[in-house]
Amino acid sequence: MLLADIGGTNARFALAEPRAGMPLVLGSVQGFPVDRFESLAAAAAHFLEAVGARPAAAMLAVAGRVDRGQARMTNHPWVVSAERVRQALGLRDVLLVNDFVAQSAAVRLLGDDDVVAIGAPARIAAAGDEPRTFAIVGPGTGLGVGALVCRDGHHFALATEGGHASFAPGTPEEIQVLERLSTDFGRVSNERLVSGDGLVNLHRALAEIAGLDPGPRVPEDITAGAAAGDRVCMRAIDVFCAVFGAIAGDLVLTFGAWSGVYLSGGLVPVLLPALQHSGFRQRFEGKGRYAPVMARVPTLAVVHPQPGLLGAAALAADAWGRGP
Repeated sequence: MLLADIGGTNARFALAEPRAGMPLVLGSVQGFPVDRFESLAAAAAHFLEAVGARPAAAMLAVAGRVDRGQARMTNHPWVVSAERVRQALGLRDVLLVNDFVAQSAAVRLLGDDDVVAIGAPARIAAAGDEPRTFAIVGPGTGLGVGALVCRDGHHFALATEGGHASFAPGTPEEIQVLERLSTDFGRVSNERLVSGDGLVNLHRALAEIAGLDPGPRVPEDITAGAAAGDRVCMRAIDVFCAVFGAIAGDLVLTFGAWSGVYLSGGLVPVLLPALQHSGFRQRFEGKGRYAPVMARVPTLAVVHPQPGLLGAAALAADAWGRGP
């Protein structure tokens, strides 16, 4: 089976063996910048030619809302149609899902070595007879949000666009940031702060508050500046982590995700040391009367190299693993 995890910057492909205990074939993974290809079908055809595979079906996870087999990507111009991809590649079947449906489905295949705890609470397994609900949130090119609901041995991954929920400042400094971003964007979503571009937005706002001209930046400039001791860059990462924690905590309250929150997305491994030594957990737990309950909810940074493809493999196993 063909797997794809398509974000606003990179397209990642792999092969799957749906009936295997670990359905993702890790040695088959390849990634390409999405700007290299005019369509998902063209990128997939390039991958299949490179690996010499002729799969019968495909599970495609894309960063955008999926509606009746089509998706318009949020942070890239591609419009993806499952039927058009099926015809272009000569496949029997193509299933199209939101990328954070795949990220959510990955939770049940992640091992202990695939996650790093942020804070003290221990990981709660997705397997077992007890009801479980997990939230999944991840900053990359955008901010993805999903959930995994486990009931009676069945797993249901929920598609959401929670990254576009409105940003709620929690400190006077964040109110000032919101005022500046409102001038640029009008409505300010969580993604405007907690994403690659969000880190740049935060840095610009904090520099302006300090009376400085930040100049043009990319996310790598901010992380490099913080490592070099630049105070505005360091503050931008501190605020990023704190806001990320507040958002993750809000998702627990919204979904009833008392079993834990998985932090995924391309920025999480990069910012892992900062997350571990920041206000992330304090803001996560700081939910007023629910603070004692929040203190017992695990937060786990995903360090598996390909969680989107892993989740797509899990979904492929659900769809085709029991087939003839």
